[in-house]
Amino acid sequence: MIWEKHAAELADRVAGRGSRWHEPVARTPRHVFVPAWWEPEDGQWALRRPTSDLGWYTAAYGDRSLITRVGPLHADAADHHDRPMGRPTSSATLPSLTVQMLRHARINDGDTLLDVGTGSGYGTALACRRLGDTAVTSVDVDLYLVDAARQRLASIGLAPRLAAVDATGPLPATEGQFDRIMATVSVRSVPSAWLTALRVGGRLVTTIAGTSLILTAERQEDGGAVGRIAWDRAGFMQARTGDDYPPEVIEVLAAAHYAEGDEVTTSPYPVLDVGQAWDVDSMLGVLAPGVEHSYEETGDRRTAVLAHADGSWARATGTGTEPPIVHQAGPRRLWSILDEIRSHWLQHGELPVRGARVRILPDGRTRLSRGGWHKQL
Repeated sequence: MIWEKHAAELADRVAGRGSRWHEPVARTPRHVFVPAWWEPEDGQWALRRPTSDLGWYTAAYGDRSLITRVGPLHADAADHHDRPMGRPTSSATLPSLTVQMLRHARINDGDTLLDVGTGSGYGTALACRRLGDTAVTSVDVDLYLVDAARQRLASIGLAPRLAAVDATGPLPATEGQFDRIMATVSVRSVPSAWLTALRVGGRLVTTIAGTSLILTAERQEDGGAVGRIAWDRAGFMQARTGDDYPPEVIEVLAAAHYAEGDEVTTSPYPVLDVGQAWDVDSMLGVLAPGVEHSYEETGDRRTAVLAHADGSWARATGTGTEPPIVHQAGPRRLWSILDEIRSHWLQHGELPVRGARVRILPDGRTRLSRGGWHKQL
């Protein structure tokens, strides 16, 4: 089959021939899991549903994420006239990142795996190829995604256990059922139900919401877990508890582009595109969770805006590397928090979040620490 050539080439790129994940990638027809997806086009979301195998395979076997749901609208159920508004709410994760997370889980032969965030079902399929489908359970909050994944997995001969549940609440699992838990959705702190479902000595890997921080930890006898934040990076959508994410801070972010604010100062550092500064963004996500940001350039003039649902906002405008003028308002001074992060980086050469120790209490409260720095999530 033509797809097998594409899948083998993808396996060479994202796993390497000596990897135990090479064969699962090479044997899994990713195109089956993404018959349609969304792509940005002229500031809107446009549907892609290929009419030829060439276009389909080129996208499906490229190492990139494919957005399969925007707001409440699945690409599967859309037509070419639809232009959904809002944020992506599900995707087929780029294969290299899926393999990266599976490697962080340190999966061994005979392990049982809880896959949190079924999504398209492609990552579930890779786990099934590696462990056997009876060893894999996958959950997602979206009933449609679960049903679609079940059908697509069955079409390639796989039948793992699937369930539509809010993964931040109770799970369809017994105590100590799983050797490994891998989440391809992010959480602010680890749900206590994950710890309960994990056997003593079992390992979990997830990401912290609003950051690129990969959290790895092993379950302890006391019901908690200990581990570290990995040195490499990953980013996933935050775990949803309903059909869509809560409304964004659109109004606050929009007003911040022109409002005068309560305080006008000068920053010692040039305007920063926070979204492209992953470590700074992750530190900001830990210290001030829920901050949204935007950035634009007009010639040498650069403007960055931060905003939060509590009404806090900041706008920094500057030319080139000159110190920018900063307008701020609300209960917190967001740009001041950002400047403190940048000062720490200059003084210490790095930020403490990456490589931090992780301590998770049995109730899920998660604490990060490194040197004299610590933060409870």
